[in-house]
Amino acid sequence: MLTTSIKPTHPHLITELCDEGARLYGSALGAGRIARSEIGPAPCLLEFGLLHPDPDDANWLRPVPPSAVLAQRLHPLEREIRERRRVTIELADAFEPFMAISAQPSVTTHAITVLEGLQTINATLDTATAQCTKEILTIQPGGVRNLDVLTQSLERVEGPLSRGVRLRTLYQHTARHGAGVFAYLERLHTGSVEIRTLEELIDRMIIFDRTVAVIPARRDRQVALELRHPGLVDYLVSVFDQFWQLATPLSDETPYTPPNDGVTGIQRSIAKLLIEGYVDEAIARRLGMNVRTCRAHVAKLSAALGSNSRAQLGYLIARSGILQQDS
Repeated sequence: MLTTSIKPTHPHLITELCDEGARLYGSALGAGRIARSEIGPAPCLLEFGLLHPDPDDANWLRPVPPSAVLAQRLHPLEREIRERRRVTIELADAFEPFMAISAQPSVTTHAITVLEGLQTINATLDTATAQCTKEILTIQPGGVRNLDVLTQSLERVEGPLSRGVRLRTLYQHTARHGAGVFAYLERLHTGSVEIRTLEELIDRMIIFDRTVAVIPARRDRQVALELRHPGLVDYLVSVFDQFWQLATPLSDETPYTPPNDGVTGIQRSIAKLLIEGYVDEAIARRLGMNVRTCRAHVAKLSAALGSNSRAQLGYLIARSGILQQDS
C-alpha cells in the first residue's frame, strides 16, 4: 500500500519564533553548531536563514550570528522607509501650493440641496428661520388657512420677529374667506408683519434674508429644494416683489369688479380659465379653492349666462363680454 507523506507546515513570522526554534537556535549559538537531525521540529531555522550548512560536514549546521540576521532583515525595511519618506516629501511639495487655495471659503458650495421627507424639510426651515436676521418672504397659495397650520407657523416666526426680522406673506384672495389669517395677524401684535392677497399665485416659496430659498420639488410636498445660488435666489426675490406690487393688503377690500349681470369677480376669473381649457380641478388649484366651491361657481355662472352645457358655457362666455370688464 502506497502512502503519501505530507510535510507539516510551520507558519509563523520571524518576529514570533516558536519555542522549539528559539531553544535550538540558542543551543546552536552556544555550541557553535548543531546536528542537522536535531532541527526537524523547527524547520523555521532554515527557512529564516538562522542556520546554514557546515562547509566541512553536511551533517551539521552552523548558526548565523544574530547581528548578521538582524542587519539582513532591517536593511530592506530601512530602504523601504527611506523610499516612503522620499515619496511623502514629494507629495507634500506637490500639493503645498494648493493648500492655501482650498483653505479659502468656497463660493459655490451647496448651491442646490435636495430635501427629502417632511422631517428634513421642516428641520431645514427651522434652521433657516433661526438664523434669519433681516427678512422672510413667503408665498402661501391655497384657500382658507387651517388654524393649526397657522399656529405652527406662528411658533416658528415668533423668535425672528422678536429680533426685528420683517415678514411679508402673500396669500390668495380666497384665504380671506376664513378667520384664520386675520386671527394669525392679530396674534402677532407687530408692525413687522405684512400680508397681501392675490387672485393667483405660483407654488409655495420661502426666502430668508434674500440668500436662502426653499421651494417644493414635487406636488405632494415630500421633496423640496434648498437654493443658495445668489443668481437663483435673486431671481425668486424679483418674482416675489412683482407679485407683491400687484397684491392687495389684507386690510383693504378685494379688488374684484362689482357683480354685473349676476356674475361676480371670482366667477369672471373662473370664466377666463374655462375658455383657456382648464378643468375644474386645475381652476380650483390655481384660485386656491376646493373643487366643490369651484363647481358651485361654475353652476352659478352657467345660470347667469343661461347655459345648458359646458360647451355652450364657453361660447356664451366669449359672447357675453364679461371678460372685457376686467381689462
